[in-house]
Amino acid sequence: MSLETIKTVEDLSLNAWPSHQMQVYDGWILRFSFFYTHRTNCVETIGPAQLPLAEKVAYCEEVYRKWGTPSVFKISPLTTPALELFLKERGYVEEHRVDNMVIDLAGMADTELPESALPLVLGERVDREWLDALFSLKNVTDENHLRVVPAMYDAIPKDEITVKVLNERGEVVGTGLGILDRGYVGIYAIHVREDCRRRGLAEAIVRTLLKEGAGKGAAKAYLQVVSGNEPAKRLYEKVGFQSEYACWFRVKETL
Repeated sequence: MSLETIKTVEDLSLNAWPSHQMQVYDGWILRFSFFYTHRTNCVETIGPAQLPLAEKVAYCEEVYRKWGTPSVFKISPLTTPALELFLKERGYVEEHRVDNMVIDLAGMADTELPESALPLVLGERVDREWLDALFSLKNVTDENHLRVVPAMYDAIPKDEITVKVLNERGEVVGTGLGILDRGYVGIYAIHVREDCRRRGLAEAIVRTLLKEGAGKGAAKAYLQVVSGNEPAKRLYEKVGFQSEYACWFRVKETL
């Protein structure tokens, strides 16, 4: 994958998953969300820089110290090697590596989906039922997360496709989210309740999002998956996704 295409996918993922707070600083963007995820609580490179690295990193560490979370930098193929070397020398350790996967959606809009083991309900925007189910599936209990994450989903500036999986009692036992942007659909929030797994539901959610995304004009889809999550990677490869590049995070406690 070319650096230009990687830059596109990175931009799309920034649009798709806003942080609670953000600051732009000399070609970097500082993201903060009470450490809900690494992606929404890190420094990302978004453009050329002019200031010295030592000055910039020290500034970021002070900002995250005031925010009360670890100082985290996202490393991608777009990151200058000098930054990662500087962070390593400063004591930052690698943490939370993710693979970025892409699929071409040619012909996907016309494919017939296999029948799902449980009903799937489509929507056009994240609603409270979907969000409550996501919190339950992820076992989210942190009061800050429960308070700010709904606003983060509300702040998504792009068209959405939501999927809820309902069990026999009408409970939401699975979720999925597609974010449409510039000919891509990003695949997010694929979760299935533990007692409903191994029934093909995660695959059904992903295939539904891809088909719906293609029907709404997307030519490609992307997603991020934790590198060590082999079951999830096997699922996405089965659907047709291919790993294109990796990103990881360098973390240092600065509290």
